[in-house]
Amino acid sequence: MEQKLHIASLIVQARVEMFSAVKANLRLLQGVELHQESPEGKVVVVLEMHGEPQILQRIEQIGRLPGVLNASLVYHEILDPSGEHPCP
Repeated sequence: MEQKLHIASLIVQARVEMFSAVKANLRLLQGVELHQESPEGKVVVVLEMHGEPQILQRIEQIGRLPGVLNASLVYHEILDPSGEHPCP
């Protein structure tokens, strides 16, 4: 049986003077993709993992990175390979 895929997106806000280092650290994390960014130190991060606990752990880990001011979840979807949709 295939596992469900959890996709989440976050807005990560970093100290401007540490923004490059924060992005470098984010790129080292498995299941993390960086997308749009702003010169004010914000970046859109997408997570793809096979469980909600892993998503939550990764968000907490990102929030503890040096230079990160905030990591806010803005979207979470569960893709079920069986085609079943989760209950709202």
